[in-house]
Amino acid sequence: MNAPTGTSSGPAAPGRGAAQALAPLRSWWRALPAREQRLLTLAGAVLGLALLWWVVLQPALRTLRTAPAAIEASENQLRAMQRLAAEATELRNAPPVNVEQAGAALRAATERLGDQAKLSLQGDRAVLTLNGITTSQLRDWLAEARSGARARPVEASLLRSGPGYSGTLVLALGGAP
Repeated sequence: MNAPTGTSSGPAAPGRGAAQALAPLRSWWRALPAREQRLLTLAGAVLGLALLWWVVLQPALRTLRTAPAAIEASENQLRAMQRLAAEATELRNAPPVNVEQAGAALRAATERLGDQAKLSLQGDRAVLTLNGITTSQLRDWLAEARSGARARPVEASLLRSGPGYSGTLVLALGGAP
């Protein structure tokens, strides 16, 4: 058996290859005058600071500035969804309305629209023909149809013309799909 010697023919020790690769760079650096070394060091520091600003600090500060508004918008959206979920649960738990009662509730809501709307009941369906009603009138009528008559819109053919809407709405009454 041979005794181990101080030299090795195996792979180089970790870090030794990097040191050998950087040796020409170190000798170039040492050959530079002190003034140029200081200028290059300063340029490297400025470049490092700029990189730190653009990559780390600026995105973080932008996030901090926009986060409160994004959180507020998300909370508002959550509250609106919770209100809608509560309303859906309330409507789901409300006792069903038979077709006659639903028709009476729809007729009463339609009378408030005057000559701008005409209601036609056809079995378990109601067809509302509109002629120039405003957005708020349509919204109020739909809310009353949903809560008072438990009617659901199943088809809509509306055209916005001038100050209002014209067209037809088909609603399912009672338990009709």
